[in-house]
Amino acid sequence: MALWTRSRRLPAQATAPAVETGTHDGTEADDRPLSDGSRGDPSAGRPDGGAGGEQGGHEAGAGQVVTSDDDGGARADGTTDANARNDTDTDTDTDTDTDTRNDNDTDTDTGARTDTFTGARTGTELQPRNRSRSRADERQGRPTAGSVGRRGHHPVAARVVRHGATTLAVLLVLAALLLPNKVGHLTAPMFVRLPAEGIWCAAALLLLGPGRNGRVRRLVPALAGTALGLMVVLKLLDIGFDAVYKRPFDLVLDWILLDDGQSFLRDSMGPAGAIGVVIGVLVLVILLLVLMAWAAVRLNRVLAGHGAAAATGTLVLGTVWVVCAALGVRNTAVPVASGGSAEFLQDRVQQVRAGLRDKEAFARESADDDFAGVPADRLLTGLRGKDVLFAFIESYGRSAVQDPEMGPRVSALLADGDRRLRAAGWSSRSAFLTSPTYGGGSWLAHSTFNSGLWIKNQQRYRNLTSGDRMTLTSAFRKTGAWRTVGIMPGVTRSWPEGKFYGLDHVYDSRTMGYKGPKFSWTPVPDQYSLSAFERLEHGKPGRGPMMAEIILTSSHNPWAPIPRTLGWDEIGDGSVYDAVKEEGKDPEEVWKDPAQVRTEYRRSIEYSLTSLITYVEKYGDENTVLVFLGDHQPVSTVTEDKLGRDVPVTILARDPAVLERVSGWGWHPGLKPGPDAPVWRMDAFRDRFLAAYGDRPGASAAATGR
Repeated sequence: MALWTRSRRLPAQATAPAVETGTHDGTEADDRPLSDGSRGDPSAGRPDGGAGGEQGGHEAGAGQVVTSDDDGGARADGTTDANARNDTDTDTDTDTDTDTRNDNDTDTDTGARTDTFTGARTGTELQPRNRSRSRADERQGRPTAGSVGRRGHHPVAARVVRHGATTLAVLLVLAALLLPNKVGHLTAPMFVRLPAEGIWCAAALLLLGPGRNGRVRRLVPALAGTALGLMVVLKLLDIGFDAVYKRPFDLVLDWILLDDGQSFLRDSMGPAGAIGVVIGVLVLVILLLVLMAWAAVRLNRVLAGHGAAAATGTLVLGTVWVVCAALGVRNTAVPVASGGSAEFLQDRVQQVRAGLRDKEAFARESADDDFAGVPADRLLTGLRGKDVLFAFIESYGRSAVQDPEMGPRVSALLADGDRRLRAAGWSSRSAFLTSPTYGGGSWLAHSTFNSGLWIKNQQRYRNLTSGDRMTLTSAFRKTGAWRTVGIMPGVTRSWPEGKFYGLDHVYDSRTMGYKGPKFSWTPVPDQYSLSAFERLEHGKPGRGPMMAEIILTSSHNPWAPIPRTLGWDEIGDGSVYDAVKEEGKDPEEVWKDPAQVRTEYRRSIEYSLTSLITYVEKYGDENTVLVFLGDHQPVSTVTEDKLGRDVPVTILARDPAVLERVSGWGWHPGLKPGPDAPVWRMDAFRDRFLAAYGDRPGASAAATGR
């Protein structure tokens, strides 16, 4: 009696579900005609003889209307009964399970319930309700009748796995939202903050509600997690570009640099190693996207299963975030209230817009050329009859001459070279130019120096080289007074830009007759490149004046192995470098230690400078004018993010009249610029050089250099 009174079931109904079978037309079983023609009394044989107990027994026995309380027990008319739920849910979590059922059941405060059956029903009544409950349980992360096996046998292990998965999902989402996009910001305090984006996302998922369409509720967090994974990929690209180029990855303009990175890996690690790295990166990206989607779906299920607690927690965290933001609460050096991911995405949107607008801005800049209308016979009149050489030394930056560790050795080499050259009648002036690029992208610096325009990205480079703007080198060709050639050892395939630069002939790594090995990225050692220039062009008898652009690449990253300086008569066809390469270091070993990287960088700069200075000593004459400079600073592993983007630039000549024309520049005497030497933007050099050695189109151009 006590059992029946508490659960409103008969004893048999308390232990087995009440299953209705047969075909109905809206008539309850106890109201059907008996064999004697009478109808059964609904109250017959019951302790209370009441209709409310019968209807309550049908409902609790069949599991038709059961609403769980916060402790997981069944609630019927305000009375808790642990045995009232007749489903297979053995999970002991304190989930709040609110199943909305559309079955026209009405529960009154007095316990009197009325089941209304409309239409004909065939089969077992319990099955559709159990399927509805199973779908609800699946949505809220509870075991169903078909999945309880393992959890039932190992409930503790299942709970540990479930809670561990939730913890992992939380950590993944927090790490993604708090991950900075700069190398210098990768510190522990950056990951101990409260991300506003996480609070917003939790609130948005709660607004979907557990009653929404299950497919939508699963799809939204899956898409959000995938988008979060893509944001992490973009942040990692930013970190890589910040480490190398000291700027973020440009979604519009920088994809071509990934191909250059693959080429660098191939040259440094070999084809197999480069392919392995690329495959590994692709696998990691896919794994990251899958993990972030899983994490978002997992957290969504937890929120759905703990609706009330999740809503309260979200409100509390939102309040804490607002208070911390208003009071400026900081975790060491960073604010506790973080909105970094939202700012990051906003910056990327603005970056894309700026990249799209930059094309029109650059078109206007390139159309403005003070020297475009200067007649050929008035260009470069102060250098007529001279051999003018422009030499770029790869990665030769301010760090090479001013870094406390590297600077003294390089400075001593330059001082010794300057002493020898002055003894031979040479004079020099030096300063600094600010490069548009950092750690790589040499062609951007070359084009900036030549065009007088700030070529800071690949889009500008393509637009420049597809146009007809006069470059510094093409100005020599325009006069008709010089033969113009290019020594390009880093070029390994067709290079149509040679025509844009006004070069009559280009010698690349395939056409200089080199029979020796590559030195990591560098196809041809610098000393051989200068030797080939002397053999193929400069040393030819009876030639006229020439202008040459020479690219020296032995100081290119990874700076191992490094060639050693040979006697000029030992070089030959370059086969002697087979033995020289064997003497060098393995780049993989060098890059395990940043100190070794810095040492080998310094040694490579010393090799390139020695090759150039000894070439001038041996082959230069009174008509030689040499302008040599760096293209950009090396990567931050070498610079340690110091000394900016400046590169040294030097003009060297034996004829005093050449340097007299630039005496007003204020450059320092010697091969090394002092710490307080003048600093120009690299795009200023073209106009100032043309104004100094030819007719000036306007006094303002010469005075300001743009």
